[in-house]
Amino acid sequence: APWQRGTNENTNGLIREYVPKGTAIEDYSDEYIEQMVEQINSQPRKLFGWRSAKEYYLSQVFRLN
Repeated sequence: APWQRGTNENTNGLIREYVPKGTAIEDYSDEYIEQMVEQINSQPRKLFGWRSAKEYYLSQVFRLN
């Protein structure tokens, strides 16, 4: 059920700001999709202690080294 997958549903909502429901993703250029992904991954998220997904990912990568 959607309420059991909060993070997933929140991400879907962010994507829907750029790609309305019922619209084929194939209708968008690779450049547009890359920009959308960059913007979404740069937004601060409660899940990551108000860091962006990009910041969180990089912190974990550097932690492994």
